[in-house]
Amino acid sequence: MGICAGDLSLRARRALDGAQKIIARTNRTKSFKALNGLTVETLDGIFETCRNFDTLNKKLASAVLSAAKEQNVCYCVDGAVCEDEACKIILSKHKNVEVFESVSKSAHAYNAAKLKSADYVAVSAYSVKDLKSCRAAVVYDIDCDILAQGVKERLSFIFGEETECAFIRGNADPDAESAGETVKRIKIYEIDRQKNYDYTCAVAVEEAEFLKKDRFDYADLEQMLRLLRAPGGCPWDRVQTSESIKGNMIEEAYELVDAIERGDADGIEEETGDVLLQAAFHSVMAEERGDFTGGDALTRVVKKLIFRHSHIFGKDKAADDGEALGVWEKNKKKEKGQNTFSESVLAVPFNFPACMRAQKVQKRAAKSGMDFLSPVSASEKLGEEVGELLQACIDGDKDGIFEEAGDVLFSAVNTCRLAGVDCEQALRAATEKFVKRFVMCEKLVLADGKRMEDMNELELNVYWEKAKNELKAD
Repeated sequence: MGICAGDLSLRARRALDGAQKIIARTNRTKSFKALNGLTVETLDGIFETCRNFDTLNKKLASAVLSAAKEQNVCYCVDGAVCEDEACKIILSKHKNVEVFESVSKSAHAYNAAKLKSADYVAVSAYSVKDLKSCRAAVVYDIDCDILAQGVKERLSFIFGEETECAFIRGNADPDAESAGETVKRIKIYEIDRQKNYDYTCAVAVEEAEFLKKDRFDYADLEQMLRLLRAPGGCPWDRVQTSESIKGNMIEEAYELVDAIERGDADGIEEETGDVLLQAAFHSVMAEERGDFTGGDALTRVVKKLIFRHSHIFGKDKAADDGEALGVWEKNKKKEKGQNTFSESVLAVPFNFPACMRAQKVQKRAAKSGMDFLSPVSASEKLGEEVGELLQACIDGDKDGIFEEAGDVLFSAVNTCRLAGVDCEQALRAATEKFVKRFVMCEKLVLADGKRMEDMNELELNVYWEKAKNELKAD
């Protein structure tokens, strides 16, 4: 049963009077006074032999369960039974248990803090790492500075470190007559700067008004989009469709990749948010159509990760990244119901960049065994295709030129792919190299008082070589 000083129900008192044995979690709290006049065994000795909270609860539960095998036992803890981890273990292992609740630590802290939100989540400081986004939270059992630091970090992540919270402290002295409770308004970042933490310490916090919040999560992002698309919202946002903004996702993804390549951490943060915005925009519009919700999309991707990582969550094995990728591809094919190699090839998105799509198609086709033995043998085919392109140019065959040009590019991708090159990145790098050389070449030409358009090919080649040497020197 849960007990508080001076707060025992009539049924709880009768249970105590009828118990063959009474065990209290500890006698070092004020709640123990409620057991005055009764013969009580305490488990304080177990506290001294445990190095962590999990071990403590398991040993407390084991002691009570062992005693209950021989006689009727009444186990007493502070506050509510539902907030005591050892009690949860007992309830899961012993069916014949009657619970007598008392005022919970979280309810007490909630009332002391005078929170406005009735929708709050209560959690022990020992389990605060598991706390998820919520409108309001009460964290109890903050009995040391290490736990206080963990509470500060988690609440800062959810609500923002500048958000105000209530720090509640009771009177931990079991012999004190008065409650001596204090409620102090502090910022979340100050939670681990208090003094003399004990089992009575708790923190209560609730989120600010939507537009005044210091931290936002994915649900807030969706809510913002709903506000913008609601009657009276933003005229532009209201008229958008998945079709009208589909190009934005590609643009934002490229901007994110650009920030990554620049090693710009601040830019990566910003562009990651922009990509999430586009995803949320599509999920909100899908919700409006009745197709799916953002929660559905997130659930689907997590389930996908579980299924495809069967070497982690299932029976498959993978000794290295190559084998892990093989497991992933196998599961992906099974997930999508692809029974043939052709289905896998046809599933490559048509709107991929051409070079990227060619490489992806070749990789999937290669799994069937249709592939060159090496980049050398692939290069022989490339030479053949170049010859056919030249002949088409000589013949002035426009359709032939178009077709053979595609074959040359496709063969070039094949050769590079087999050589272990990411063709999309290689082409981008080559283009960027050309841009730098071109800029330097024109700079050198202009420095000599000349104009590129007035020069012949031989003269331009001289400056081009100079540009290459200048860039190498840098």
